[in-house]
Amino acid sequence: MKIPIVLTAFGTTTKAFKNYALIEKILRKNFPGHEIHWAYSSRIVRERMAKRSTAELKHPHQVLENLRAKGHQWAVVQSMHLICGHEFYRLVEEVKQSPIRTSIGLPLLSSTEDYEAVVKGLGSRFHDPENHAVVLIGHGTDHPIWSSYMALNHMFCERFGPNIYVGVIEGHPSRDKIVNDVTMSGLKRVHLIPFMLVAGTHFKEDLAGDDDSWKTAFEQKQISVSIKPEGIGSIPEIHHIFCRHIREACAVIPKIPKIQIFLLTTILFLCRC
Repeated sequence: MKIPIVLTAFGTTTKAFKNYALIEKILRKNFPGHEIHWAYSSRIVRERMAKRSTAELKHPHQVLENLRAKGHQWAVVQSMHLICGHEFYRLVEEVKQSPIRTSIGLPLLSSTEDYEAVVKGLGSRFHDPENHAVVLIGHGTDHPIWSSYMALNHMFCERFGPNIYVGVIEGHPSRDKIVNDVTMSGLKRVHLIPFMLVAGTHFKEDLAGDDDSWKTAFEQKQISVSIKPEGIGSIPEIHHIFCRHIREACAVIPKIPKIQIFLLTTILFLCRC
């Protein structure tokens, strides 16, 4: 019985759910034989989707309880968050109440190796960064980990030059700061990239919307805007990082002898009879 993997994301209420399906497809190829489940930490997302669809979006604890009922003793809970902020630490606290033992896979940006892989993976998709600005836009946070966006910006600039900017919707570096910095640079074209796993509501309203968005803020400065209409969850290098984090989480789980697995499975079967 292989260790099940629970992919835990904030969730989205938009068609961007297709990126989750792509991620699952990649992970199933990398972890054959493992059960893969999704869990969603946002209560609002779960409630809204329940009104639109017959498919139930489960909370992490619900998924873990179902796994316990199936006889599993362990699970890997892989955070699909991008940084180790409030959402990740809430997940850690919730998983402490799990009915089975768990090993948590870390968010996307959790080590120097992760940052370097993100910079290399996303940077290979930059086109002509010498003649226009490239702006990556994340959710933002007031957690102390907010400085991860600054570190990422520094590493991008070291590798690709000064025309790469990282900003956030909530917090610092703010939209006003990034728009001002690009304006002061004299560049007249900007390419916006959502630094989010999926391009959901924030993308539609805050980045690409026609009212008070990043797009309109640049246009008001006579800077032409192009936008990448999908999250980074579609990029293979991002998949590789999450796969590595899952392997690392699996590696700390004690190996259960096959005879013990047989006995546990037999006991569970007899209890159901």
